[in-house]
Amino acid sequence: MGKPIEKIIKTLEEYYKNFEAPPVVRGSPPLFQLLIRTILSARNTDENAVAAAKLLFSKYKTPKEIARAPIKELEKLVKRGVFYKVKARNIKKLSKILVEKYGGRVPNSMEELIKLPGVGRKTANIVLSYGFKKAEGIAVDTHVFRVVNRIGVVHEKTPLKMEKALLKVVPKKYWLNFNHLFVLHGRNICKARNPKCEICPIRKWCDYYNSISS
Repeated sequence: MGKPIEKIIKTLEEYYKNFEAPPVVRGSPPLFQLLIRTILSARNTDENAVAAAKLLFSKYKTPKEIARAPIKELEKLVKRGVFYKVKARNIKKLSKILVEKYGGRVPNSMEELIKLPGVGRKTANIVLSYGFKKAEGIAVDTHVFRVVNRIGVVHEKTPLKMEKALLKVVPKKYWLNFNHLFVLHGRNICKARNPKCEICPIRKWCDYYNSISS
């Protein structure tokens, strides 16, 4: 029998109604900054990604400026976390594409976003949902992947397979808010180590909790 996904989502909506958004999207950053923050957050902490983006934008404000910036300078500015050299190259390349193809604007479709260097479905979904308020999918990051598998909403081995499975069981009206809620839950309660099951508001529906409490 499937999980009561609407009850789970509504319970999380009530529980987290007064919580701040995750750092990468906090403060509703401009679209280009949101895109860069999300790219920098890959295999990195949100705090490091935001700090690196802040340093980058303190010197270079626009896609045109970043496209013209020396790559070594960009590497120094985003040097927080892993793969910073690859991320710097991708940021420079996509900035050039944004300038030449989109007039410096961030495109607003999944098809166009995932063609940009360093942008996969997770990044594209975050930009679309938080930046454009468009629901073309569900962003599956490490928090979403862990929490969904633990609860047993679906069980999948890759983020892409999980997104496809979630789109079949989660009503579309909840797609925009799904990542937000499950990231908050993963950061605050359903942590990778030592999850706080005793205070979890959705534990009665959770496969992991039921397995350890039986």
